[in-house]
Amino acid sequence: MYRGRFAPSPTGPIHLGTARTALVAWLAARAAGGTLVLRVEDLDTPRVRPGALEAMLDDLRWIGLDWDEGPDVGGPFGPYLQSQRRERYDAAIERLRASGRVFACTCSRKEIESVASAPHGEEPIYPGTCRSGPSHPERPAAVRFRFEAKDARAFDDGVHGAIGAGLGAGDFVVRRADGVHSYQLAVVVDDLAMEITDVVRGDDLLSSTPRQLALIEALGGRAPRYAHVPLVLGPDGQRLAKRHGAVTVREQREQGVLPETLVGRLARTLGLLDRDEALAARELVSRFSLAKIAKGPVTMG
Repeated sequence: MYRGRFAPSPTGPIHLGTARTALVAWLAARAAGGTLVLRVEDLDTPRVRPGALEAMLDDLRWIGLDWDEGPDVGGPFGPYLQSQRRERYDAAIERLRASGRVFACTCSRKEIESVASAPHGEEPIYPGTCRSGPSHPERPAAVRFRFEAKDARAFDDGVHGAIGAGLGAGDFVVRRADGVHSYQLAVVVDDLAMEITDVVRGDDLLSSTPRQLALIEALGGRAPRYAHVPLVLGPDGQRLAKRHGAVTVREQREQGVLPETLVGRLARTLGLLDRDEALAARELVSRFSLAKIAKGPVTMG
């Protein structure tokens, strides 16, 4: 049975790029006759904005999306707020510790950047400084996962096809020194616990997939299928942002745009329609296929 999920963060209004990915996740679940889970990634509490969750759910429903499990509708795999699942993440870290797959790391970001190299704009690869013991035992320690050579694996993506084994290298943090669990750990623990079979998300997370596959294997789980939706760019070729004008669903609503108009526009950028056409989200279900999704970034604005 297909079990998909959409997992936004309540840090502000729903962006058109986020709405576009949500639409694909919803269509994939509905076309498969499966279940869609809405899970809220609210672990980074300083970034969570009051009222953002309620506004986010309202905007998603406005464009015609619904979900079968979530913080507002309940379900058998709750709670659906990550901030209420921290004990599960700590338990997973203890399992990883018992099998020797994690270690304490006291390196600062500046120290890592000073000795590691990476192409411009990419995360530097951790040089392994603390693998044999904390370099600064007097400091609070983060917890890092040991990413071994065997963990750099190829995988098949539902949109991009075969992906080589060159992504995700380097030991990565699963719990920060301040006690906040990482995205990589939390999504894996939750996907396994909620029996997610299919993950549809933006392709800015493509490089996270080998890391998550390694965590899943280390925890003895079964990996879901992944499909990464290409990003939305503004007219200047940069990732769609506030500088490009009305880029949130709420702003579109306030300008009088109809939900069917917005859905049709998103569908056209996805490759599901050959022109802008106003239609309800449910009208796209019979036309949907991951094979139709455009494989490169698209421009809106």
